[in-house]
Amino acid sequence: MDRREKLEQLRAESLLGGGADRIEGQHKKGKLTARERIDLLLDEGSFQEIGAFVKHRSRDFGMEKQQFLGDGVVTGYGTVHGRVVYVFSQDFTVFGGSLSETHAEKIVKIMDMAVQNGAPVIGLNDSGGARIQEGVVSLGGYADIFYRNVMSSGVVPQLSAIMGPCAGGAVYSPAMTDFILMVEKSSYMFVTGPNVVKTVTHEEVSSEDLGGASVHSSKSGVAHFSCANELEAITYVKTLLSYIPQNCEDLPPSLPYTPGNETREQLKGIVPENPNQPYDIREVIDGVVDAESFFEVHKNFAENIVVGFARLAGRSIGIVANQPAFLAGVLDIHSSTKAARFVRFCDCFNIPLLVFEDVPGFLPGTDQEWNAIITNGAKLLYAFSEATVPRITVITRKAYGGAYDVMNSKHIGADMNFAWPSAEIAVMGAKGAAEIIFKREIQSADDQEAAWKEKEQEYGDIFANPYRAAERGFIDEVIYPEETRGRLIRAFKALENKAVNVPRKKHGNIPL
Repeated sequence: MDRREKLEQLRAESLLGGGADRIEGQHKKGKLTARERIDLLLDEGSFQEIGAFVKHRSRDFGMEKQQFLGDGVVTGYGTVHGRVVYVFSQDFTVFGGSLSETHAEKIVKIMDMAVQNGAPVIGLNDSGGARIQEGVVSLGGYADIFYRNVMSSGVVPQLSAIMGPCAGGAVYSPAMTDFILMVEKSSYMFVTGPNVVKTVTHEEVSSEDLGGASVHSSKSGVAHFSCANELEAITYVKTLLSYIPQNCEDLPPSLPYTPGNETREQLKGIVPENPNQPYDIREVIDGVVDAESFFEVHKNFAENIVVGFARLAGRSIGIVANQPAFLAGVLDIHSSTKAARFVRFCDCFNIPLLVFEDVPGFLPGTDQEWNAIITNGAKLLYAFSEATVPRITVITRKAYGGAYDVMNSKHIGADMNFAWPSAEIAVMGAKGAAEIIFKREIQSADDQEAAWKEKEQEYGDIFANPYRAAERGFIDEVIYPEETRGRLIRAFKALENKAVNVPRKKHGNIPL
């Protein structure tokens, strides 16, 4: 066999992973192979593999007799929409995708290259966990990856698509990346599996119910996206990349845009006359941003707040919006942490922030207080306060109490704040305020109910509007709903060269 034939043989062997039988087994489970996933993700013909001939070094438990080229992970780089990305894709056909010393080294190399070259890193996870035949060496490999996750955080975007099992220590790498996508019925994440749970707590639970896509996208909030299948997950990854920059020094991508009539009449009738009647804030978002550009994140988790990416005049922005259609849009533990995480991502990567505010306050109750609504609410306050990207708020209706401050108010550094005529900016609602302020007058009145309503009206006339705040400069302009899109386009244009000098420090101490 000459040298060219040797190379061709090795190349063919590396493409087979764990062999034809195991590839067929992967397909029978309705799953794609590591290489098929990469082919779907990257632009056609752009993938350049690194480390195709790597083998493990283990000699214990007869492992020296089981050698597969690539050692269970395909690594390299290519392009998505013409932009460079670095990728690793774990191969379940080789030792169940388990992580060995060399497997980890391949991933670490890709992560280092991503940081050095300022490009996103994408992990396609499908692994049984640490390769137990290698003992502590495989655990060290995980720690090497974790350290890179932290060092890469805020430098380059990190995306994790969970395509199969992800258990034990393996879950902490995706947990430290920017976005996690899971596939329904075929992927799961948990620190301890069903068997351990049963042994320790005597609970009977399936892998899907313990750590499936539905659980993590709606209950725990671990997963940002729950996808129907692998193709949808990869499509979501590509869509995400279209909104975010290559690195922290880059600007987010923008699309060509031709200015026109920016008035949007459909915004007029969305907010009801009755201040207690709900409406869907997504209608406001869709009416303001470029057509069909809103890409929601964490859709099924903490539904009282809506976050996601959109385009405004072709430019990428991040949106945070209270959702009156769910729990009246109150802030609680989960909505605060959900929004804070999203705000910090946008600030890391130079994505301007647009806030739609309709918030009656923080959710009261023992459950919230005992589970640290104070600390968790402060996370959102902290995230907005430290953000240096352009920040604009539009108050559509209620802006009550401390929640007014937290939701990107002028006082915590927002650049421009607009309000619709329907806005109510006050310490609390008129009914509760009247009861406190005019308690004696109401109690001494012959008709207490009528007196209460009269005082409620009096308070509402003074504060249930945006004009007191506008008088003080807390609101830059009161605008008609249909004017909102045009105002925002001009405002973000005016803020595009914003520069902020923050105090020199190692880093802040966000209330975790």
